Amino acid sequence: MRALRIDPDTTVTELDLPQTTPFSLIRVQVGFPDVVDQGVYHHRAVLHLHGSGRTLGLPQNLTAWALASAWRGVPLYPLAGTIVVTGRTTDGDVTALENDLAEHVQVVACTVRETLTQWRRQPPVSDEAAIGELLAYAARDVASSR
Repeated sequence: MRALRIDPDTTVTELDLPQTTPFSLIRVQVGFPDVVDQGVYHHRAVLHLHGSGRTLGLPQNLTAWALASAWRGVPLYPLAGTIVVTGRTTDGDVTALENDLAEHVQVVACTVRETLTQWRRQPPVSDEAAIGELLAYAARDVASSR
């Protein structure tokens, strides 16, 4: 079953999860031995995340945050740690990630990497400006790759 792992450093890795028991491998990938939280930010996708990532101080995952915010159409709360993205059936079950959604992940990750590189050379004027800029880019990426 196709899935993608998004690391806080913007790296995206293709995963092939077993169809029958994907959750044990998702827990390993996310780095959390207990139950992994699931966020539905797109009706055909699930983000699997460390349930205590923010509390433990795991690094922010700007790629997953920008992607989820673009899918939802609003700025969301910060996401932290490694996140696995799978597909979702109409019944809410986990399934393989479809090509168009995998493309969203890849394109947004590339944009976040490029934006962070640009910000090292010329930082944004404020946190609000940075958030607005990154969300606008992610929304553009998701809209243009539909």
